[in-house]
Amino acid sequence: MRRILLPASVFLLIVLAVAAWFWRDMEQQLNRPMTVTEMEALEIAPGTTLRALGRELQRRGWLEQPFYLEFEARRSQRAGRIRAGEYAVTPGTTPRMLLDLLVSGPVIQHQLTIIEGWSFREMMQAVSGSPELRHTLAGATPKQIMAAIGYAGYLPEGRFLPDTYSFPARTTDVEFLQRAFAAMEQALAEEWQTRAAELPYASPYQALIMASLVEKETAVPEERPRIAGVFVRRLQKGMRLQTDPTVIYALGENFDGNIRRSDLELDSPFNTYQVAGLPPTPIALPGRDSIHAALHPDAGTAMYFVARGNGSHEFSATLEEHNRAVRRYQLGGESEK
Repeated sequence: MRRILLPASVFLLIVLAVAAWFWRDMEQQLNRPMTVTEMEALEIAPGTTLRALGRELQRRGWLEQPFYLEFEARRSQRAGRIRAGEYAVTPGTTPRMLLDLLVSGPVIQHQLTIIEGWSFREMMQAVSGSPELRHTLAGATPKQIMAAIGYAGYLPEGRFLPDTYSFPARTTDVEFLQRAFAAMEQALAEEWQTRAAELPYASPYQALIMASLVEKETAVPEERPRIAGVFVRRLQKGMRLQTDPTVIYALGENFDGNIRRSDLELDSPFNTYQVAGLPPTPIALPGRDSIHAALHPDAGTAMYFVARGNGSHEFSATLEEHNRAVRRYQLGGESEK
């Protein structure tokens, strides 16, 4: 049998035809909107290869020929620029647009909010319960947690700034806590630099303790400087702070929602009815407004306050005025501050 040899010109035409078909088919597939009917998340793990990415798109039915994506990425010199992360793929996105997104687009940001007034334990419950964080601290003690985030020996209560934090997928709980800790350090340092004169604090940490008391005493923004002012003047005069939240903190899980007279006699360094000065640590996570109030207290004359029952407080300059306010708002059933 004689071998049929194609003329070079015919062979070239065949090659050109195949190339043209390849290019046209690739362009059609790469520019055809993928079958995405609503926003879908696509996670690119560190180390994911182009071939693995193409297979994943094929598995989802987004791309018929995975090789086209790999070819286009290498042809356009984007093969080594794809970033790991979680991406939002919306209806109308083509494989070529997706490639652009994986190179320069923003990754999905998840959120977790730390609430003002939470204890460290409550904050850790929220952190450990977040499905978007990667958990590495399961079963760790507070001491171990502080060591893991790089602050061995630090007491954790009050050390993390309440805020809503955004973070990408695969962020670890350690990284999240490091960020919240650093945010608190920065906020406290900034407020300390502009603090009022002659405050009874030996360090920013003592101001943080005071801020936690202010945070737990009122949720009314305009009252925070007034509450701080009362506490500052009491410290300056050597009076005990006598603030209920410190007793509640000292009672811990034994607190049942009511403070009894016997609770005010609790033997605890946190019981400010029995111990003079500030408690040894913060009793909660103070927000920035409470930190500001602790370092910029109201310059009034009030030395006492009592809850009105609607979330606000009645402030008094003398014990006589305070006792009248107690009788009016608490019917004589609340201990005096």
